[in-house]
Amino acid sequence: MAPPNITFDMENGLASDEEKRKHLHPEPNFQGNEEYINLVKYISTYRDGRRRSSVAVSAEGDIIDDRVKKPWWAFWRKSSKRSDNDGFEVPDEWLLTDIRQGLRANDVDIRRRRAGFNELTTEKENMVFMELAVLLAAGLRDWIDFGVIIAILMLNAGVGWYQEKQAADVVASLRGDIALRATVVRDGTEQDIKAREIVPGEIIIVEEGQVVPADARLICEYDNPDAFAEYQQMHLEEEDTPKDKKEAAEEEEEDDEDKHHGTTIVACDQSAITGESLAVDKYMGDVLYYTTGCKRGKAYAVVTASARYSFVGRTASLVQGAKDQGHFKAIMNSIGTSLLVVVVLWILISWIGGFFHHIKLATPQDSSNNLLHYVLILLIVGVPVGLPVVTTTTLAVGAAYLAKEKAIVQKLTAIESLAGVDVLCSDKTGTLTANQLSIRDPYVAEGIDVNWMMAVAALASSHNIKSLDPIDKVTILTLKRYPKAREILEEGWKTEKYTPFDPVSKRITAICVCNGVRYTCAKGAPKAILGISNCSQETSDLFKSKAAEFARRGFRSLGVAVKKNDEDWQLLGMLSMFDPPREDTAQTIAEAQFLGLSVKMLTGDAIAIAKETCKMLALGTKVFNSERLIHGGLSGTTQHDLVERADGFAEVFPEHKYQVVEMLQQRGHLTAMTGDGVNDAPSLKKSDCGIAVEGASEAAQAAADIVFLAPGLSTIVSAIKIARQIFQRMKAYIQYRIALCFHLEIYLVSSMCIINETLDVNLVVFLALFADLATIAVAYDNAHFEARPVEWQLPKIWIISVTLGALLALATWIMRASLFLPNGGLIQNFANVQELLFLQISLTENWLIFVTRGGETWPSWQLVGAIFGVDILATLFCVFGWLSGPGYDSDPRDRAHFEPNGRTSIVTAVVIWGYSIAVTIVIAIVYFLMNRISWLDNLGRKSRSRSDTNVENIIASLSKIAIQHEGDAKTGHERYFIAPKATDAEMDE
Repeated sequence: MAPPNITFDMENGLASDEEKRKHLHPEPNFQGNEEYINLVKYISTYRDGRRRSSVAVSAEGDIIDDRVKKPWWAFWRKSSKRSDNDGFEVPDEWLLTDIRQGLRANDVDIRRRRAGFNELTTEKENMVFMELAVLLAAGLRDWIDFGVIIAILMLNAGVGWYQEKQAADVVASLRGDIALRATVVRDGTEQDIKAREIVPGEIIIVEEGQVVPADARLICEYDNPDAFAEYQQMHLEEEDTPKDKKEAAEEEEEDDEDKHHGTTIVACDQSAITGESLAVDKYMGDVLYYTTGCKRGKAYAVVTASARYSFVGRTASLVQGAKDQGHFKAIMNSIGTSLLVVVVLWILISWIGGFFHHIKLATPQDSSNNLLHYVLILLIVGVPVGLPVVTTTTLAVGAAYLAKEKAIVQKLTAIESLAGVDVLCSDKTGTLTANQLSIRDPYVAEGIDVNWMMAVAALASSHNIKSLDPIDKVTILTLKRYPKAREILEEGWKTEKYTPFDPVSKRITAICVCNGVRYTCAKGAPKAILGISNCSQETSDLFKSKAAEFARRGFRSLGVAVKKNDEDWQLLGMLSMFDPPREDTAQTIAEAQFLGLSVKMLTGDAIAIAKETCKMLALGTKVFNSERLIHGGLSGTTQHDLVERADGFAEVFPEHKYQVVEMLQQRGHLTAMTGDGVNDAPSLKKSDCGIAVEGASEAAQAAADIVFLAPGLSTIVSAIKIARQIFQRMKAYIQYRIALCFHLEIYLVSSMCIINETLDVNLVVFLALFADLATIAVAYDNAHFEARPVEWQLPKIWIISVTLGALLALATWIMRASLFLPNGGLIQNFANVQELLFLQISLTENWLIFVTRGGETWPSWQLVGAIFGVDILATLFCVFGWLSGPGYDSDPRDRAHFEPNGRTSIVTAVVIWGYSIAVTIVIAIVYFLMNRISWLDNLGRKSRSRSDTNVENIIASLSKIAIQHEGDAKTGHERYFIAPKATDAEMDE
């Protein structure tokens, strides 16, 4: 089959200098076809900007953020949240926008005020701790306590807000570069805007490779705007249809799925919503769903609902309404609830002791020695007011650290998931390899012109140069090396129908017309192309052997074929593509394995290519074909074992990735999945931590928990290290906070019951304030990362924390008991009991964070500075006797000199510092030894490879049967029975 209108002689070359000039600088004969004008221009003018960052950078190198920011002082504003939006319905007249004019600017502002921004919002929770303590302090007219408790709440809220805002700004500066964008028609012109700025009634242009930015109704093809009149007529007919007839018509349409208006306009991938692996054809008047990807076509559509009220948005709100709080939130709630229960128990014990000492309910008012003050004191020390703030702030600051590594966190809890991941399912292209596809010398069938084959390969590619698939892109750009193939494209081609790649046919097809001749061009998997071609056995064997040779060399192969009119398919040849492994991948895989991470490669390439790549990367060669996984006769435990032990799978499709993730999760593994395409969205959602790699589609980014802007596996491994460091900071603070609560509760309640003494409530509230001041800086600490996946070992955390708290309480009792010695114990010259207790408790508790953080790294200057500053304040309180309350004598009264004004000698303060340092050293030794106990170190750690053979086999057996229904038309009897499930082939028949 000869290519159309070849203007050169294959044997004799170009006849003259004039023809040579025309060949080198051709005058294209486009016949008004804009698609091929743009395509040839793209090939001619493309400059390789590989790895060029999409981030806008100023001359000084700073990231430019074009977002409109609200004033710094208006931190309470929530731009997209309006209470009057609840239940908002789009008026019918809003959907009558003309596709040529679009909306006017003032209409957009009016509609946005009513409908809000086109984005999904999450409700933020308010801090509700310690309100009871505030009310109790006000009721007791203890205004100092009232003010300080309010200050503690404001401090936690203010500092938490500021640190989260600082971190959020860093993340947002990068997130703006992956923000969903859309093309709209406004004021008669097409404009490219951020998708969040879309309003209902907006005319949007949906085209191949883009994500649908909101729920919209399809109007007409982009190249056929005159069909808008037909759409308007259809819309009017629907409006005039009575409600009962409309419902009947909808039911009839549900029964007859093939009933549509006109011909297909676009095809959308709805796999993330419906699970359908194939693209769904959309016709005039059909609904395009928010976040689905357009796989084919270009069309006008009118927005019917913004993100919040879209199908996806309503589903998300249902999930939120179901109170699916997530693992991290559940852990925090568990700890907070447990501490509150413990506080109530301690309050009960203190009241029982108070009854024996005949303590009054609320008198004397100027003393802390009454039952209501006991409640107030224990609420202040026992309620973890800083717990949600410090942990959330630590996550937010951690998100900023990750942003510096070009990892954008979509939700904070993903950091915890990433820290605990033990299996990483990675795609090959762009992550393990350099994503620098190049076409080597192609294989050309006998008697075929290589230029004709390259032109057909370009015809069977997407021509949407805004969002080209990497394979289509390299196929088209390779035509730079084949100028004669470019001449073929300049012969006046017109694409009538383009069918993108799908997992069933395993090929791309395009129906094109040139000079009145219809050509059907195909490009795809070699087996699929060979299957449709009509060629000799010799040609077929040569084609297969060449494909096998390419695979052994690590090349990806694409067959090319063409059909002229109604003739048979002609096999043209095969393209060989090579994507070299990244230089750092092998070393990074070794590092990942040291961190307890198992890397599994999932690729769509042939198994020979996958194994060759694994050999290059020292990844392991236990790579299996996806057919072995799905149709290999394996089921139950055997199938799960295969997935768990495999190093990778080849020739996989999105549904295979989903199945691999699901089986690994069933075995107890925390799984991270990388993806870049629209079809990867379901598996990204399914995984514990979905990762959208560099260059991922908008749909993949929307489904992922973390989006990476830098290429390679090393970026992901670095992010896992940072996530584990963040986890370590949170764990250190939680252990510290639990130990602090038990320290004060044990000591204060026991002193109330034994010696009828307590710490003045004014000093207690400052202890709480100083503890929060000192540890807010833990978010910036230099943490270490563990060499194994981390997880919340709550039993271990509680045992260690309670032990540390009990030891601290014992140390405080030793100091207090020393004051009963004849020489006054630790007192040098003079002192005050209240201030001594305050200083000793403050120092040992502040330094406890140095113990729980571990000794693998030096603490940050922020943490050291914050704790040292608080220690100085506590010492000043002690020396000058601030808020010590009325002086009183100890029992016996003649053993120590107590200052009635509350002052303490500097020498005594120095002794308390020395004693506290000794206590901290002992606590650190105990903490070190407890972490070396093997059974305690693994206490609460879940099995990462658990298997329940019986359950897995039962589920596998159940998946092979189905309930069938039969009815006898004669007798009218019906019956249900269990039968083997039909195979895919039987269902197709």
